[in-house]
Amino acid sequence: MGKRSVLPLHEGWTFRQADDAQSSSLPVAQFPTNVHLDLLFHNLIPDPFVSKNENHVQWVGERAWSYRTTFESPKLPAESTAVLAFDGLDTFATVVLNGHEILETDNMFTPERVDVTKHLAGDGVNELVITFESAFLRGKEIQESHPEHRWLCWNGHPSRVAVRKAQYHWGWDWGPKLMTCGPWRPVSLEVFSARIADLHCTTDVEESLKSAEVVANADIEGPASAVKFAISQDDRVVAVETVLVDRGVATASFRTRDPKLWYPAGYGAQPLYTLAATLLSDDDEVDERVKRFGIRTARVVQRKLDEAGTTFFFEINNVPIFCGGSNWIPAHSFVPAVPASKYWDWVRLAVDGNQKMIRVWGGGIYEAQALYDACDELGVLVWQDFMFACGNYPAHPAFLASVRREAVANVKALRHHPSIVIWAGNNEDYQIQEVEGLTYDKGDMDPESWLRGSFPARYVYEKILVDVTRDMVPDTFYHFGSPWGGSDTRDPTSGDIHQWNVWHENQTPYQDYDMLSGRFVTEFGMQAFPDIRTIDSFVEDRAERHSQSSAMDHHNKAPFHERRLATYLAENIPYAVHPLETHVYHTQVVQAEALGSAYRAYRRAWKGPGRERCAGALAWQLNDVWPGVSWSVVDHHMRPKLGYYAVKRELAPLTVGMKRRGDKVEVWASNLTNAARTVDVRLRVWDVVSGARTHSSTVASAFYLPANQSTEISVVDIPLVSREDDAERRTVMAAYLLENDSMLARHVNWSEPLRYVPLQRPPGLEAPVLADGEGVALRAEVPVKSVDVTSGGGEVNWADNGVDLVPGETVVLRVRGEPKLRFFSSIRFLGLGS
Repeated sequence: MGKRSVLPLHEGWTFRQADDAQSSSLPVAQFPTNVHLDLLFHNLIPDPFVSKNENHVQWVGERAWSYRTTFESPKLPAESTAVLAFDGLDTFATVVLNGHEILETDNMFTPERVDVTKHLAGDGVNELVITFESAFLRGKEIQESHPEHRWLCWNGHPSRVAVRKAQYHWGWDWGPKLMTCGPWRPVSLEVFSARIADLHCTTDVEESLKSAEVVANADIEGPASAVKFAISQDDRVVAVETVLVDRGVATASFRTRDPKLWYPAGYGAQPLYTLAATLLSDDDEVDERVKRFGIRTARVVQRKLDEAGTTFFFEINNVPIFCGGSNWIPAHSFVPAVPASKYWDWVRLAVDGNQKMIRVWGGGIYEAQALYDACDELGVLVWQDFMFACGNYPAHPAFLASVRREAVANVKALRHHPSIVIWAGNNEDYQIQEVEGLTYDKGDMDPESWLRGSFPARYVYEKILVDVTRDMVPDTFYHFGSPWGGSDTRDPTSGDIHQWNVWHENQTPYQDYDMLSGRFVTEFGMQAFPDIRTIDSFVEDRAERHSQSSAMDHHNKAPFHERRLATYLAENIPYAVHPLETHVYHTQVVQAEALGSAYRAYRRAWKGPGRERCAGALAWQLNDVWPGVSWSVVDHHMRPKLGYYAVKRELAPLTVGMKRRGDKVEVWASNLTNAARTVDVRLRVWDVVSGARTHSSTVASAFYLPANQSTEISVVDIPLVSREDDAERRTVMAAYLLENDSMLARHVNWSEPLRYVPLQRPPGLEAPVLADGEGVALRAEVPVKSVDVTSGGGEVNWADNGVDLVPGETVVLRVRGEPKLRFFSSIRFLGLGS
């Protein structure tokens, strides 16, 4: 019996427009691929990321496209099987091999396998043709064929909810409408007599964490006698066992003492074990599969609070985790354009920003393995949505069958990742139900009756996905949707919420985030313009290079963004529209201030056992699918906005915070480390006009900060700089946490709104580049708000930026990696002469 072989079919592909007889075949740009990438490669469409070219490529998504390749038939050993494996076809595809139709697909997310043994051309050359219909047009046909359903959605055309395809392809409030198609994931030919169809394991860790049981499972296709399982860690084999195959399954149990446990970054290490399974037919090795996994416990704790409601927090290895982080959307409108290394870079950026969790949002894709691998290796928890977003999805039989296959396939593909700690049924679909008054009776527990109501997708979220996750990942928490919990989706006392009173809805001031909390806040945010270099990548016409141009407006998809962003600018800071560089900076300052306010408030509410009033805050959003204006904290070209650094500072292991209320200031600290600390807390005050330090005091000495919680320190009178009427606006305060006179944390507090503060142009602002080229040292004679340093002589990776300065202190902004800093091209700060 021969060993399983895999022939990647990634060469020789051509494409053409299938519904145009005059269209000629052209080589693809890459493989895997999609039609836009291939058309761009041949200069047949303009770059849709530039200017308003998106409008000029809409025809692409309304045509049919065909992909073709050839390959030689492999030698087939006796009693072997040949299978074509399609890891992802986007979306309505008809596959023909040597003139025989072998497959039709309707789901971008579901991998397909087809036995083609009898269709191969003997020892000759095989022709493989895949034709993709327009998903946009097919979606509209499905919509029209089901008039009984209420087709509703936010973002895009309502017909999108009929199609199992990345929903953001229809356009979203942060990205373009680009209806892709093509073989977006690998295609291969497998030949085998027997194979390991699936390999996975479960882990059961004792409450003491001193022992763990690992149960390895292999599903077998074809005749085979046994499976040899081997578990290793750091290239050291720790357990081996060979077991017989019984009715297509092999299972082995391993008990390990003192297992090396996987923790999120900042709480411990991220050791990964390797599970290898070798399939045996008598003494022959006929297949092998390898998976990495981590040993850890992961629970979502929902218990009664000392006040109203229940908690909603993650506990890893018995340690409660405050999950500060952000939402992840696809890294590109054209996913095949993203190399595996880019996912590592993105997750590294999140970790460097002190983020502990990302949420893979439900309007995108089940992400590339490379993203989850990076999260496993770097210690980032993953909140994983199923791919439903902002819609009232149908529930006709064919749709339900497709969804079930999709769910099984993707849970199976991802369940070995220790980073994934929750699966959620959808994004905001229950909010659609509430807003539109669709049928929903919590007391009705008959799934069949749900199908007869106006919100039939309840059957998906509360029946199909419940069954799939219970059977396949019983030790991973399943949540009906996000947001979900309590009396409704906006109930802050239970489950998770999306907090959009700031920006959307009534446009509440961001200073009020402390009154807009919830047990777990999975979305909130503020828009900002991207880096000026990113803007220059999509604004072609220099006459359009201003904040109110048509091209700029086209790259901000949020409804009413003009008035909303302008409102937050006008309410908070002295701002300018021209020049564009300054306007970009001002929008980023407002985003940084808003996100900083939110994270301080939400983290403050993490007060320890019985008082976990807020256990997580995930900003919308980490990244962008294209270069544009959005809520992202890092733009499409991986250039952090000032908001990224604000989040990083507020998610540091130790922080101190202040909040003015009338003539008082509240002072608190947050310790997210595993060890208690004893600190001194000092308060200093400066006059923003003169720069004179007018007050210095010790608010608390030898103050005890318990581990893993926030602690209130004191409420004191604001030490005003004078008795004048404008004294409060001129008063700048800084709080410090000190341990043996070494500063652990610092926070500078300003009167708000900042537009009332008489900010000065700092005389003698110093910014010498460090001798080693690894940063710049900032000093000023008066308090300076939001100092942003731009590098010269190439892009550098700043460890911090957008910082506040006070007299008598030097703040060093360091750069990471290469290149080193040779000089800076500009320094911006808020206020007069900025």
